[in-house]
Amino acid sequence: MNQTPSRDGWTAPEVQASEPAPITVMLSSRLMVLANLLKRGAILRYKRLAGLSSVEFGLVASLGRRPPMSVARLAEAVGQDKGQISRALAELVSRKLIAKSANPKDSREVLVSLTSAGLAAHDAIVAGAQERNRLLLEHLSKQEFETLLAQIDRLTATAEKMLEAEKAPR
Repeated sequence: MNQTPSRDGWTAPEVQASEPAPITVMLSSRLMVLANLLKRGAILRYKRLAGLSSVEFGLVASLGRRPPMSVARLAEAVGQDKGQISRALAELVSRKLIAKSANPKDSREVLVSLTSAGLAAHDAIVAGAQERNRLLLEHLSKQEFETLLAQIDRLTATAEKMLEAEKAPR
C-alpha cells in the first residue's frame, strides 16, 4: 500500500480499488450480502403481489394457516416485541387481512388470525417464496443442495454457540 497526502496533511494508506476490503471476503459477510439480496427481492415481490411491507408480510407468513395466536406468541415467532408489531397489526386489521378476538380462555389476551383476504395474501407469499427458492437453487444438483443444507445447519449451530458465548458475562 502506498501513502497518499490528505487534505489535513496527514498521510493515509492508499487502498487499491481492485483489492476487496478484508471483511468482505469473510464467509459471514458473504452470507449477509446473500441474505440482504434475498430479503430485498422478497420485500419487492410481496409488496407487488400482496401490497405488504416487510413487517406485514412477516406477520402474515407467520400466522399462516394456523389457529389464532396471541399477539405475544406472534411477536416471538417473528422475533420482535409486541410494540414493534402493533402498528403493522393495526394496519393489517384496517385492511381486513387480520382479525382480532379475545381469547375465550383469558379475555385479557388478544388473539389474531388471518381473514379470508389474509389467507389469500398468505398463499401468494408462499407461492412467491416457492418460486424464488426454485430460481435460487435450480443450478444446484440434489447432492450439492443436500451438502449445502448440511453445511448451513452446521454453521448455524456454531453461530448459535458463538451468540451464547457473547451473551455470557465476562
